[in-house]
Amino acid sequence: MSVKYKHSDVYSMYFCTFTCFNWLSLIETTKSYDLVYNWFNILKQQNIDTVAYAIMPNHLHCILHFPEPDFSLNKIIGNAKRFMAYEILNRLEKNKETVMLELLAASVSDREKKKGQLHKVFKESFDAKPIFSDKFLMQKINYIHYNPVTGKWNLAKDFISYEHSSASFYELGQVQHFLPVHYRDL
Repeated sequence: MSVKYKHSDVYSMYFCTFTCFNWLSLIETTKSYDLVYNWFNILKQQNIDTVAYAIMPNHLHCILHFPEPDFSLNKIIGNAKRFMAYEILNRLEKNKETVMLELLAASVSDREKKKGQLHKVFKESFDAKPIFSDKFLMQKINYIHYNPVTGKWNLAKDFISYEHSSASFYELGQVQHFLPVHYRDL
């Protein structure tokens, strides 16, 4: 059974990760990188900054900065996953990915079915760690940026050239429309 956890708004910056169900490469399969960028833009409109990110084929790492207190990280991530899940399912249906759709439908628990959920697109939980120091911030930015070329991942020739990451912003100064300029000097 999953325990609901309310993240404290004492910290204004969080390293967040959320993952597709069973580590399936649903973001890549449906070419849904644009959904994450759209979410970043929605966050920006809400005065929430995306400090760093890497969108992987089956998960997302990001650091979010909340300049105003009284935010609900659970609600923000939950809404993102819900919004993206609907569109990922639409794209699977459009591409006639019936085997994948059947797998995602069969994975919904009875409790989730009672709440109206029809498919399991993302893992129920997400990971969030408060950023409490500059050292920890830099550690997490480096982790995020090297993730596409570390371990089993070989998504680019080097970490800077992975197109779904903020690494080029930090390393080359290539401005990305939703990243605030004041993070350039980190």
